[in-house]
Amino acid sequence: MKIDLNCDLGEAFGNYTFGGDQHILPLITSANIACGYHAGDEDVMNETVQLAKKNNISIGAHPGLPDLKGFGRRKMDLTPNEIYNLVIYQLGALSGFCKINHVKMMHVKPHGALYQMGARNKEIAHAIAQAVFDFDSNLIFVGLANTLLISEAELVGLKVASEVFADRRYEDDGQLVSRKKTDATITNTDEAIQQALKMVLENKVVSKNGQIIDLKADTICVHGDGKHALEFVTQIRNELMKEGIDIQSL
Repeated sequence: MKIDLNCDLGEAFGNYTFGGDQHILPLITSANIACGYHAGDEDVMNETVQLAKKNNISIGAHPGLPDLKGFGRRKMDLTPNEIYNLVIYQLGALSGFCKINHVKMMHVKPHGALYQMGARNKEIAHAIAQAVFDFDSNLIFVGLANTLLISEAELVGLKVASEVFADRRYEDDGQLVSRKKTDATITNTDEAIQQALKMVLENKVVSKNGQIIDLKADTICVHGDGKHALEFVTQIRNELMKEGIDIQSL
């Protein structure tokens, strides 16, 4: 049994720092690097690629909506063609820094509202997946388990990785609870660890209303910007290893 641990990184920009990338990186296996729209900039992208390379961490693009002020977490009314183009644009940006640092971009994971919109809307999911396929059909597409992100990516011919969240609560339909709700995130480390273990060992998660949901877990998202992020990532990694689960990149 194996699992990938991924984390959203490179989300600082200009004079603004965000998260503790240098501390989290050695504990994960895949880095989703912001591409300059919801966060990140050219300097941060280059630095984060170099940091991931130094730690031998698999590199992926983390494209989001062009909404720096809202951190890409606010929905935008965009056409499928506009979404296709903004994904291509951001993949191109990160790919350039991967090229000059002699590393390969391995996967793509949409960010924030783009991720949530794609999980619920077939046209949006298809536009994202088609952009990834057209850019590089060998990239692995990371999306929320049991949603349109996965099914549309498979439909266009991409390899997929079903993502689960240790520190997010789930609705009865398998979607993530909206961050606008107070119960969206799990702040208790033990509770988050138990949820992660259940998802990996049993391929199940308990919704916020107590419903048992079947899901596939290829990669667990661990957030590096929380108050106790380093403690959480360290503990979840240790507990997975105690269960004999290999932690390796996609």
